[in-house]
Amino acid sequence: MSRSVVLNCTPRCPRCQCLPRWCVCDGLRNIDCALSVSVLMHHMETYRPTSTGHLIQRIMPTAGIHVYRRERPLERAAIARPDKTLWILHPSGEPLPADAAPENLQVLLLDGNWRQAAEMMRQVDGWGRKVCLPMTGESRYWLRAQHGEGKFSTMEALMFLLAALGLEETRAQLQLQFELHVYAGLCARGHKPAAAEYLAASPIRDALPEMVQKLAGKVRGAPPSAPA
Repeated sequence: MSRSVVLNCTPRCPRCQCLPRWCVCDGLRNIDCALSVSVLMHHMETYRPTSTGHLIQRIMPTAGIHVYRRERPLERAAIARPDKTLWILHPSGEPLPADAAPENLQVLLLDGNWRQAAEMMRQVDGWGRKVCLPMTGESRYWLRAQHGEGKFSTMEALMFLLAALGLEETRAQLQLQFELHVYAGLCARGHKPAAAEYLAASPIRDALPEMVQKLAGKVRGAPPSAPA
């Protein structure tokens, strides 16, 4: 039977949620954003250190994180800001409105697997404007399988939205934090070939050289079965 560091309560860094050996706190940076960001996280996702919803909360201090449980329905007033127009990002939504001003918007991201996201959408449908945007290419979230073209993690969806709203600098900062998160996870699992392949196409190689060197130096001595 495979080991689970989550079920076995393996100690983790309280901030980055990595195993202490793979702590990336030195590379974490707080990111300010003109867009107000909220995450509705399925309760099963709260136990997963690899969650990009957790990562959003760590690096965007103003982001709101709300836990979804079917037996405890949330009220719109607990999430929606009265001074913002609420958007709910979902593939079934309408195309992104033109000339939207990010400072006037709040986006709600649904964090969970595809079945869980559909369940959460049923609860929040009607709370705000449901929007979608073209997301093409392959996911860089190598810590989990993204089945099919155009399937991306919660944080990648946010990055697509930021780019569409013209917030390119914020998107680029978010990408660095996201890719550091993924690379550290690959290293922690002892996936040396995958980690090297990921790094070869990642901007963190030049932007965060000290963190990359620290992680790469450790992965060379890690056993192949190192836990995630």
